[in-house]
Amino acid sequence: MLSLRSSSVQVALVLAMLSCLLSRGICQAVAAVRPSSHPTLGSLLRAYTTSSPNCGGTSESASVVTYSQLKTMLSSQNIQLFDVRNPDEHLAGRIPQAVNIPLGILEESLKLSPEHFQQMFEVKTPGKDDENIVFHCRSGIRSLKALDIARQLGFSRARHYRGGYTEWAEEGAK
Repeated sequence: MLSLRSSSVQVALVLAMLSCLLSRGICQAVAAVRPSSHPTLGSLLRAYTTSSPNCGGTSESASVVTYSQLKTMLSSQNIQLFDVRNPDEHLAGRIPQAVNIPLGILEESLKLSPEHFQQMFEVKTPGKDDENIVFHCRSGIRSLKALDIARQLGFSRARHYRGGYTEWAEEGAK
């Protein structure tokens, strides 16, 4: 009976040590992704398993387009604005010049050939070095995920409108 208790204590100690190591690793991954965002499981795993210095290294302020910046970009027509909401949300109300590419098909869409992309969305294909690519959704959560997808595909200068359609509609009503 004594040896059974001893091995149970050893197992419990090993499990506690593993738990602490995993907790520490997950906390480090969360901090590496973006301290002010809600990381997805995929982004946590990427942050935890990659050694890339860019992982979580982009400051969020450089990735965010404000309402006034968005208005300026729209008025100068210097924007590739992608609405990653569902089609029904896009039809119910949209920001002018926004092209609807739902988040669920964004990755596949950004991988299309220029001809297929233009045929499918009726706009030119965004370039990986374009600095006028902006994603938006309703409130900034899906657009942040879209930004993460785009960055993984090499669109290093893409940004997102954190205020989303909600802020756009509120500001337009003022």
